[in-house]
Amino acid sequence: MNAFLNGGWIHYVSMGSPQAMPVVFVHGFPFSQEMWSAQIAPTATRCWAVAYDIRGHGSSDIGDGQYTIEGHVDDLIALLDHLRIPRAVVVGLSMGGYVTLRALARHPDRFLGAVLCDTRSEADSDEGKLKRYEAIRTVKKEGSARFADDFVQLLFARESFTRKPEAVELIRTIIRRTPSLSIAGTLLALASRTDTTGSLGKISLPVLIIVGEHDVITPPASSRSLHERIRKSELHVVPDAGHMTNLENPEFFNEKLLGFLTKVGQSEWNHAG
Repeated sequence: MNAFLNGGWIHYVSMGSPQAMPVVFVHGFPFSQEMWSAQIAPTATRCWAVAYDIRGHGSSDIGDGQYTIEGHVDDLIALLDHLRIPRAVVVGLSMGGYVTLRALARHPDRFLGAVLCDTRSEADSDEGKLKRYEAIRTVKKEGSARFADDFVQLLFARESFTRKPEAVELIRTIIRRTPSLSIAGTLLALASRTDTTGSLGKISLPVLIIVGEHDVITPPASSRSLHERIRKSELHVVPDAGHMTNLENPEFFNEKLLGFLTKVGQSEWNHAG
């Protein structure tokens, strides 16, 4: 399905009853909603599961390639409006977590709870920005396929390349399909994002924090920092997983996700209803 939001078409999938508690999945960079394939159906057994392609990714419009995290937040809220969802649980991984944290800061009244996966609140350091600028040069010069081959090496725990080769190939394929213009534009958006650490203490909603034990992009220390600052949060470290926790250990991930959604449903959703 597609919705025309903020001047462009945004692609989304929906499963489950629209009368149930809404759960919206926000993917990482530079993936698509396909990365949530192992979570959508299980979530839809008890909730209304929605996953969408962030602008420039998957089947959503590329636009001019000039993106910001703030613009991605605008799209998320516009999608909630389009689907007539007053409040939802939002699940974001990596870049999806950056979008989630800014959405919680800007529109706290639109959410029942949040799941922050393999993400952090801090903005890029100067060193981090320079690495992103170098990646922009690489993807412009050598294309998305080369970027994909290099990037997947950072995304997965070493053991996942033999234990979960189908997950590695799924992400590699998604990245290869992502236009280099979109990858470059999103790298700039990531480098220019704001630091949300100061807003963490204002989050009053239930929050589940998940991180892979072998995540080298947003290591467990970043998630522990989130947990320390968000009052109503719980933290789980996913064994045998790197940055792509939901694909590397979906059994563990789904157990924690569905347990959290049940608790939110019993408290926030029933109370809201």
